Amino acid sequence: MAAQTEESDCSREQTKAEQDVDQVRQRAARDQQRLDSGAISSPKDLENLQREIASLAKRQGDLEDVVLEVMERRESAQQRVAELTERVSSVQSKIDDATARRDAAFEEIDGEIATVTKEREVIAGSIPADLLKLYDKLREQQGGIGAAKLYARSCQGCRQELAITELSEIRSAAPDTVIRCENCRRILVRTSESGI
Repeated sequence: MAAQTEESDCSREQTKAEQDVDQVRQRAARDQQRLDSGAISSPKDLENLQREIASLAKRQGDLEDVVLEVMERRESAQQRVAELTERVSSVQSKIDDATARRDAAFEEIDGEIATVTKEREVIAGSIPADLLKLYDKLREQQGGIGAAKLYARSCQGCRQELAITELSEIRSAAPDTVIRCENCRRILVRTSESGI
């Protein structure tokens, strides 16, 4: 935006400077025409007119130098605008690419959520209602994890090793008995790696 504003300002400044040069040129041309026409016969008036023409020529040269300086600044500003526009375009392209990848990932995740939700519904249908209610309650209380694996005599939910008396109780419990960790209160899932 700043570069575009600078370029626009330079453009206006160049137009104004070129108009000033044209005005001086036209005035010098009129004066030269008057001089060449021979209509002025007084030597003093001729001398004044010649001085004015010389003064206008110097003024025109100065103004043309200003025009060139403004043109150089405008060209530099235009190059900066082009460079920044290209960079903005490149960044926008990267943003568009990242947005497309993000949207594709969201679609994939949504698909996985739908699949897992259906699988959960099927599995939940085979679990007793009171156990499912306990699991959901624990899951809500424990940050999304309502059950944890009992691995090498440790609860994988809280990472605490169970006491010997607790392990003895678990060892003697029936396979379908719901066992809970004394530390985090999650449901413990027993496997062959439980160490009991």
